[in-house]
Amino acid sequence: MLDKAAHENFPVAPFFVPRAWRDDLMAVYGFARLVDDIGDGDLAPGGRDAELLGLHREQTGDRLAMLDAFEADLRRVFDRSGTGPRHPLLLRLRPTVHRCGLTPEPFLGLVEANRQDQRVRRYATYQDLLAYCELSANPVGRLVLGITGTASPERIRRSDAVCTALQIVEHLQDVAEDLGRDRVYLPAEDMKRFRVGEADLARPTSGASLRSLVAYEAERAGELLNEGTPLVGSVHGRLKLLLAGFVGGGRAALKAVSAAGYDVLPGPPKPTKLSLLREVGATLRREG
Repeated sequence: MLDKAAHENFPVAPFFVPRAWRDDLMAVYGFARLVDDIGDGDLAPGGRDAELLGLHREQTGDRLAMLDAFEADLRRVFDRSGTGPRHPLLLRLRPTVHRCGLTPEPFLGLVEANRQDQRVRRYATYQDLLAYCELSANPVGRLVLGITGTASPERIRRSDAVCTALQIVEHLQDVAEDLGRDRVYLPAEDMKRFRVGEADLARPTSGASLRSLVAYEAERAGELLNEGTPLVGSVHGRLKLLLAGFVGGGRAALKAVSAAGYDVLPGPPKPTKLSLLREVGATLRREG
């Protein structure tokens, strides 16, 4: 599961971060990937994860039951009096939670986001999408700040802007893949405004209207990145480089979407390593 970290727009725990941070970041990433895999139905075959969570193997396909069992096991992470969680990825998370003083709320938010994915397949407004990102994306940045001991109200606000931007960029990259899962993260009000129907999302390539819509949403994501970028300048050392990587990764992904002419349907436009490095460097110069 943790090998999926290599496919993010920026490495989740790159080599330059201190070993203790890297271990804690990967423990949190392992949690986030597992809950996403439960919500997406992407667990390894055989039902082992269901069994570890106290369910029958055949219940693997019951995503809501799996999420409920996963949340129950997550709560054991925070219970110092009990024997601890059953699932090995949650057992690995336990030392990180206690060492860093992390609270349950960000983790529960990520579980709830995946529950929402089972019930909500379309978003009427941009505000509805932002509310979803509050559950699905923003907790990750808050956990990074918690692990590094740098959380403050202002940093959390900036981090939320960056994380929401990164989530929106990912949705733009994955329009076709999401539609294959019967999910559309482009707000319905914006699709109507740009005269884009769901049939347009199923085509091999994007028409002019869809390209205009993707460009519009990309601009919004860029504005959120701009709002959150001062977070990089508020910290020092390796954390500055890590956060510049997240912001630069978002900017590089947006440039890749732009370079594709905002045609995201043939496949997710991905930044090159050189583009990523350039954007990280530009972010550090801007906020250094």
